[in-house]
Amino acid sequence: MFDSQENSTYQLEPVEDNQFVLNLGPQHPGTHGVLRVILHMDGEYILTADPVLGYGHRMQEKIAENMPYTQILPYMARMDYLAALSFNQAWVCVVEKMCGYEVPRRAEYIRVLTTELNRISSHYLWFGAFLLDLGAFTPFLHAFADREMILDLLEEVTGSRLTYCYFRFGGVSSDVDDSFLQGVQDFVEHMRSHLKTYHELVTGNVIFQMRTKDVGVILPFDTWGYGLSGPVLRGSGEKYDVRISEPYSIYPELDFEIPVERDGDCLARYMVRMREVEESLNIIQQTLDKMPDGPVRSKVPKIIKPPAGEACMAVETPRGELMIHVVSDGTKVPYRVRYRVPSFGNLSVFSRLAKGQLLADALAVLGSLDLVIPEVDR
Repeated sequence: MFDSQENSTYQLEPVEDNQFVLNLGPQHPGTHGVLRVILHMDGEYILTADPVLGYGHRMQEKIAENMPYTQILPYMARMDYLAALSFNQAWVCVVEKMCGYEVPRRAEYIRVLTTELNRISSHYLWFGAFLLDLGAFTPFLHAFADREMILDLLEEVTGSRLTYCYFRFGGVSSDVDDSFLQGVQDFVEHMRSHLKTYHELVTGNVIFQMRTKDVGVILPFDTWGYGLSGPVLRGSGEKYDVRISEPYSIYPELDFEIPVERDGDCLARYMVRMREVEESLNIIQQTLDKMPDGPVRSKVPKIIKPPAGEACMAVETPRGELMIHVVSDGTKVPYRVRYRVPSFGNLSVFSRLAKGQLLADALAVLGSLDLVIPEVDR
């Protein structure tokens, strides 16, 4: 319970004898980052849950307003370190939109191929961590073994294993060779056969189903009101994916489905992500089959100075819709930058979902949202 004299934003009502206040985080493995949730408990049941943000606030938008466009690129990966290439793509696309830069076809295919590999690696990390939250350790080992194959591939072309900065205005920093493409082909074939193991080990497990089915149900009319996106939105029956709804890059040329589940619970969100892995494999296979020859970067000025004006760009990250709004005054430094990140909207629904839940179930709900806290705080 908080003393009224303490320097705290949160002043809770006096609790009864069987009630207490519990801090979940900011250093707790179940929050997957420096997130603090103040829980007002009645025994094992949650009465209220108040997330406390800002422990990792770094003023990313203000930083972007004080440096040249090119130098902002590495900062994008520091917001969502599990989807660095999606954030890279959003930034280069919005600047290319403002400046009218053309991107070679081969570069567009490479961007999509590497971004979808990054999407699968993000989902695998979520899969392993989510099962750890529920008390299962073996699936974590399987997921990280397969994820390591992706990290090896992306390291080969980007030079990094996590915070990638591979995309450039007008293309990518370097071309891919036949060795890389063959490695991706081998990975696709491996994963198509290995996905069955995941479903046998986890999806059909009765304990897993009892821990996730009908837990943390998000109703369809809540999805838009809370600003949800990504698998959290599609797990409640809403078929919205930026790659289809507001198409960009070469996604309109590719054939893939948008996985949707209707139940809105933790199990539905799990199923959406597992099906997304299959669709990402289909997208990657198509980029391998259609990969064109040619340059991977067009000529752009060394100093980027977009004309005065503004532009907005949205992409689909593994967690949902990322939107970047940039205002230019014609100089080499943006006048205003604003990020709309998916994890912030997805976290907003947690307080409602946690109310009345057992503490163990609230951790399952929090894990099913797949939050990246530096993206929320930025």
